This record gives sequence, structure tokens and C-alpha cells, in this order.
Amino acid sequence: MSTATTTAPARAVAPAPRSVRGTRRTAPSAATQRAPYLFIAPFYLLYVLFMIVPILAALYLSLTSWVGLGTPELVGLRNYAGLLTDSSFWTAAGNSGIYVLVSVVLVVPCALLVAQALNAKGLRARDLFRVTYFVPMVVSPIVVALIFSMLLDTEYGLVNSILHALFGLPGVDWLTDPSWAKASVSFVLLWRWVGYLTIFFLAGLQAVPRELYEAAELDGAGAVRKFTTVTLPAIKPVTAFVVVTSFISAAQLFDEPYLLTRGGPGEATLSVAMFIYRAAFERQQFGYAAAAGVVLFVIVFAVSQLLNRALQIGRAA
Repeated sequence: MSTATTTAPARAVAPAPRSVRGTRRTAPSAATQRAPYLFIAPFYLLYVLFMIVPILAALYLSLTSWVGLGTPELVGLRNYAGLLTDSSFWTAAGNSGIYVLVSVVLVVPCALLVAQALNAKGLRARDLFRVTYFVPMVVSPIVVALIFSMLLDTEYGLVNSILHALFGLPGVDWLTDPSWAKASVSFVLLWRWVGYLTIFFLAGLQAVPRELYEAAELDGAGAVRKFTTVTLPAIKPVTAFVVVTSFISAAQLFDEPYLLTRGGPGEATLSVAMFIYRAAFERQQFGYAAAAGVVLFVIVFAVSQLLNRALQIGRAA
């Protein structure tokens, strides 16, 4: 009797895994290491060329006396000392402070309310309203000044004509009376910037989750309570950004007072930016103008940093 012997098929043997520790990594080449820096180099080159160099040039120029021709003469801190006793500079600083208050206290809340209205459900012609509010920002400042100069003219302006026809009031010197001139520039500032800031608020409002409003409604919250407990906390980063940018823009305001009133009557609407322009291009005191520009830069930078810290911009919640 013969016995059959069966042989089991041989199983494939998987190759042994390579030891990770034994693997030798190739060091990146010098070109590979430089590649990231080459990609970001254009930004820093432009930043140094158009930001750092002008700032350093302004600092140097602020220490000189220069009329635009010849070699600047070093005078040390004499320009800064002159600013401390210059009544025109302090008048301009006070007017710029008024413009900042109008921008932060009046323009920003109005922009938020307009954005809230445009974000409401069931609003018809929503796109038409959005375009209408944004149009003032894209219109040339010269055109804006021309329109408001005609509207606010003392004798032939449309505003005075309406006030006289409806209420029998005498003409108001909108652009020649110091107090009314400030109010007129502030109104143009309001009219022009509300639509632009509304875009930022509208983007923030559209990013608020609807579930938060539904949860607030379940708790019995009304429209005002939902706005204060849901909307405002949710758009806090956008609000902080808008406040800081509004402050910077208003502190450097130039177009509206220059085109509407030329800083007048007298110096009633003179801003710091207009003061710098007058010193440099009307009196050829470029060193003095540079000193005023440096002071404006330091103030704006310092207050912006304080606002960033107070509003916690760029920090994780």
C-alpha cells in the first residue's frame, strides 16, 4: 500500500519593511532653501521701497529747513518746537479730532444700521439699494464737491431754496460760516463713507449663522435683543476693523475740506493733512511740513495700536 505525500503550496513571503531609522534623508539643496524667500522677496522689496524709505526720508527732512531747491539745512528739532507754538497746527488738530469723532461715533453706527436693514428678509430691490448706497464712494471727490457746492450755495443753493419755500427760513451760510462749514464737511463725510463701510458690515452680517437667531427666538428674544446679544458679538471683529480704518481715514482727511471750503472760512475746516499741504506747497516749508507729517504718523500709529489692543484685533477669541 503506497502512501501519497501532499506538499502544501509555498506562501509568498512579504519583503521585510525598511527600517525608518535606517533611512538616510537627503539634505535640501541651497536653491530649495532659498526658494520660499525668493517668492516673498517682491513684497518686502516694495514695502521697503514705498514705505520704509519714505518714512526715513520724512524723518530726515523733518530735521531740516528746505524750500525744495538746494541742499537741506539741518536744524535739529526746531521744526517740532515750532509746531508746539503754532496755533494753526493746533486748530487743524482740533478739526481733525472733530472729523474722527464724526467718523467713529456717527458714520460707523449709521453704516451698521444700513447694513442691518439691507440684510433683512423680504427686502425688495435689495441689489438696487446696495448699489445706491455704494455709489458715493466711486464718484470722484471733485464731482462730489461740485454737487454739494451747488446744493449748499448761500444764494442759489437748492437746500436754502427748499428751506425758504417750505418754512420761510432765511438762507444759511453753509460753507462760509465757521460752525455750519464744519457741519457741512461732516455731512459730506457721512454721505460719502456710510455706503463703503456698509459693505463690510453686510459681509459680516451674512456670515452670522441663522441657528443663533433661531435659538434666540426660542428663548423669546425680540428684534432688539437679538441684535444686541447675537448680531453685535458675532460681528465684533468686523466692527473693530471698521472702527480702526475709519479712525485712520478721518485723521488723514483731505479731500472733503479742501474741495468744499479750502479749509475755510479762515481755518474753520482746516485738517492736519491740509496744514501739511499748505506748509509744503504754498509756503515751501518742506521740513516744517515733514515734521507735521511725522507727528500725524506717530499719533495715528499709536492710537491705532491702542484700538487694536482694546478691540482685540487679530487675537483668538
